[in-house]
Amino acid sequence: MTSAPFLGTIISTPETPNTNEFDFVIKSAKASKGQFVQVSTPDGPMLGSISEIMRANRYFERAESVADYTHSGSLSANFPVDEWEYMIAKVSVHGLLSDNKLSRSSIPAKCGEPVHAAEDSQLKAFINIDEKSGLDIGTLRHHSLQIKLNLSKLFGKHLAILAMSGSGKSYLAGVLMEELLDRKSEHGRLAVIAIDNHGEYAGFKDSSYRDRVNVIDGMKIKIGLRHLSASRLAEWSRMSGTAMRTLDIHFNSLKKQAKEKGEPFSLDELIDSINKDEKLDKKENVRGPLISALYELSNMRLISRADTISADLIKPGTLSVLDLSAIDDLRKKQMIVAYYANKFFKQRKKGNIPPFLMLVEEAHNFCPEKMERSSALSRPIINTIAREGRKFGASLCLISQRPVQLSTTALSQCSTNIILRVTNPFDVKHIGESCEGIDSNSLRAITTLRVGEALILGEAVGAPIFVNVRKRHSKSTDRGKSLDDIAIEFEQKNKVKEEEIEAFL
Repeated sequence: MTSAPFLGTIISTPETPNTNEFDFVIKSAKASKGQFVQVSTPDGPMLGSISEIMRANRYFERAESVADYTHSGSLSANFPVDEWEYMIAKVSVHGLLSDNKLSRSSIPAKCGEPVHAAEDSQLKAFINIDEKSGLDIGTLRHHSLQIKLNLSKLFGKHLAILAMSGSGKSYLAGVLMEELLDRKSEHGRLAVIAIDNHGEYAGFKDSSYRDRVNVIDGMKIKIGLRHLSASRLAEWSRMSGTAMRTLDIHFNSLKKQAKEKGEPFSLDELIDSINKDEKLDKKENVRGPLISALYELSNMRLISRADTISADLIKPGTLSVLDLSAIDDLRKKQMIVAYYANKFFKQRKKGNIPPFLMLVEEAHNFCPEKMERSSALSRPIINTIAREGRKFGASLCLISQRPVQLSTTALSQCSTNIILRVTNPFDVKHIGESCEGIDSNSLRAITTLRVGEALILGEAVGAPIFVNVRKRHSKSTDRGKSLDDIAIEFEQKNKVKEEEIEAFL
């Protein structure tokens, strides 16, 4: 016998019970859609979740009768309709729980059996809760169970957070960062690198985590020219093959001279070397476009003599935020991500830096699906980490509000997905096709999720679950303002200016 709340009794319908579903008449107001339930069987408790709830009343089954009584009053005034009203819950069966392991059910539940709410002890085994060192995401919807997920199962094979704008995806990412920063060394700690497109994580520097956080201003990020190659410069500049061969000659010559002098060369010296090349006097169709491409790189103010971000920043239990919010040029952002993601991955493969989680905000901008390689500079390295990272302890967390535009190569490698509210039909369809384990009921539910509610599915959990995301310990930094606040602020500033001018005159 179980002490869990009684919810109702299994009934027989033309289709159920079967090994995948059963229906029960609800006898308790505590039954809710999405709730986990249990039924006793000779082989152990059968676990399932309520996928839908229907209300029925025999008095309202015949349309002509309802129409007749509506003209003369109402059915409720003439008949005891409330006594004939009932609700039926449809349950999706997950399996039988035995020795904390879930096995497939081969025999349907028995009609007339009582249905109870699932107990926390059963759900812990079913969902793979890691009580000792799991990351606390929040509580299971309709239950009081804390969802603490195993680090390796959540990030080992990458994570994708998918949601429309304003649904709380960055807030959830902040919760995950807090869990990683609070993690004890004996449980295994990761270094966290956040590609912050809108400055949403800079607030960690003003929180209780400040001593474990480094925020790097995107405008001050530089890439050392000596760490690049001629082919990389050509790729970033979109130059022709002839121009690239000329660049290669001058680049390698300056690199050799710099090695002899012990001093790195600059982009200006490379441009000067090409300008002085007399052999190109008769090849202005080569020199001109090449110099123009290099000046374009120079004007970005990104390439310098040395890197500004050292691998020494990447330490266990720390957060390094690359704040790119002040950069408008998407190409420049992609160059930064392409270079430093490649650098950190190489350092990780050599064992020079600890295992890390690279969190990429607006991932569809850095790893787009339908875009030429020349316009998606950071896509190759993100796809590479997605395919190979788990072997070396390099994990990705891809955050996107447009999953349909995100690389299917990268998304398919994310074995766990956390989905918040999504309403765009193309994105919903794409999620249904690319996320394993999501059923039609869960897919429909994500369009109605409220802020702070999330669907988790994949390797980190035993079955798709809906979670209420916990409150953050640190203050969330939201640089966006409501439209009315922006309008009020503008008028107030103008009013102050007018008063100052009037006072001056």
